[in-house]
Amino acid sequence: MIYHFLIEPFIDYGFMRRALVACLALSLSTAPLGLFLLLRRMSLVGDALSHAILPGVAVGYLLAGMSLVAMGIGGFIAGVAVALISGLVSARTNLKEDASFAGFYLGSLALGVTLISLRGSSVDLLHLLFGSILAVDGGATIFVGIIASVTLILLALIYRGLVMETFDRAFLRVNGRLVPHLLHGIFLALLVLNLVAGFQILGTLMSVGLMMLPAVAARCWAKTLAGSMAIAVLCGLGCAWLGLAWSFSASLPAGPAIVLTASGAFVLSLLFGPRSGLLRSFFRNGLTISKGIK
Repeated sequence: MIYHFLIEPFIDYGFMRRALVACLALSLSTAPLGLFLLLRRMSLVGDALSHAILPGVAVGYLLAGMSLVAMGIGGFIAGVAVALISGLVSARTNLKEDASFAGFYLGSLALGVTLISLRGSSVDLLHLLFGSILAVDGGATIFVGIIASVTLILLALIYRGLVMETFDRAFLRVNGRLVPHLLHGIFLALLVLNLVAGFQILGTLMSVGLMMLPAVAARCWAKTLAGSMAIAVLCGLGCAWLGLAWSFSASLPAGPAIVLTASGAFVLSLLFGPRSGLLRSFFRNGLTISKGIK
């Protein structure tokens, strides 16, 4: 039973193997980014940027059709532009960064849908919004693998500085006023780059799901940053595998199945994780109430 569910589809079908490899590569790079977003209290910024890349993707689509390179470059430029403009607005006005992100990403989403509708069909729009993971070819798999490798290498190089910038930004300012801004810029660039990789697999609306849900689930289990990062990566890998297998056996859309699996891991972590323990707290409160009644 387990063999037929978890292993056989990936042995018998090449498109399932390519989808699994792309998802596993994406999970390796997005889970650490999602954890840093969570620790920096920027969880919704990732969702905003996943929508903000859509106008660039749409421009690439209008110029070159369903070209992964053209749409990827366009999406990266659009995402970085929205991040820079939002940061500038929050620095020069009383608006906080999350508020400026919200304002720009809603306009970007509407603009992207409008541009795609000018020449594309409803099928093309659904493909870009929700992805088409089972149609991932060898070129897309290599593209995602390169982005995941670059992300992991850069994260390893800036890891210490990024941790300091996350927990003690004032300390870094002592060594140089530009250092925190440089680290923040590199982090946002990596974030946009991985969202660009994710849109081909999960679409612009769901690519952030594989980034944030394993990270939130990991924080319910581990106290340390290293432990949280390891659990987040393992959770992302497991959810990608289970989601793909579930979608194949139940004939469900693969992208939503993966995100739903990650959502299930999040709910289980909330209930049973030692750092959240909702179920344990419910039992404890119930026992306290029952003792008080007696």
